Amino acid sequence: MTTQQHDSSVYERIQGEERFQELRRRYRSWAFPMTIAFLAWYLLYVVLSAYARDFMGTKVLGEINVALIFGLLQFVSTFLITWAYARHARTKLDPLADEIRHEVEQEADRA
Repeated sequence: MTTQQHDSSVYERIQGEERFQELRRRYRSWAFPMTIAFLAWYLLYVVLSAYARDFMGTKVLGEINVALIFGLLQFVSTFLITWAYARHARTKLDPLADEIRHEVEQEADRA
């Protein structure tokens, strides 16, 4: 068996294991809902900007209006999501991914 065939069989075996499936489940259970929530939030901003111009043009403080606040909150939410994902990955994904990676590396060393 060539090295490439061995690597392929190792990766196929790992992909079928419960721990790898758990890693994927943890990733998806966080990423998909967060993606949907962010897209809904972004689309709300776009739709309100297009169809609720009076509301978005409402002055809140001096020349600062609702649209400007919503626009700035898009940046804030992006940074918060990035921070939350980094925390999620560090605590929930990385430890399991490291275990799997070490196992694969040990198996490759034996081959």
